[in-house]
Amino acid sequence: MVVFNGYSSILARCARLSIEPTQHAIHVSLGEKKLRHFLNGALVRTYDTAFGINPPSCVENSLGTPTGLHFIDEKIGDGAPEGMVFIGRIPTGKRYWEYGPEEKRNFVTTRILWLRGLEPGHNAGPGCDSHDRYIYIHGTNLEADFANARSHGCVLLRNAEMIDFYNAVPSGTLVLIE
Repeated sequence: MVVFNGYSSILARCARLSIEPTQHAIHVSLGEKKLRHFLNGALVRTYDTAFGINPPSCVENSLGTPTGLHFIDEKIGDGAPEGMVFIGRIPTGKRYWEYGPEEKRNFVTTRILWLRGLEPGHNAGPGCDSHDRYIYIHGTNLEADFANARSHGCVLLRNAEMIDFYNAVPSGTLVLIE
């Protein structure tokens, strides 16, 4: 098996936490602004990403992207059209470009992969829980300036890529953010 950049980190974290690696595995590199999707240790695809407004942080209300091992707990948005805006994980019926300038903000668009942390006291539990913080991998309305896009702690993908990625990974997939 060929081990690509990031996959060895996933295996090491799984071993440290006594967690069995999943067939699909995701490595998110905050420094590189890359998300890598692995299948049985082989690199499937690399995506450009954007992250939190603030530096990485697992602390509640920090607006930083949480680090550590997570898994995809819920997949939301099957069949929604590209650019669909979700509020409270519910599709609004409008795509982001259908909102007027006074309504524009950093939207959750297209698909949602809701993450749950696996490291108690780090990204799971009181004051640091990624799931309770509503940390997702999701599409964005900020594609025009994607290099400068910022979230409230979520991992952002371009909308067409979000659909591709969403369709490729099952619930339960491990996601290491570092």
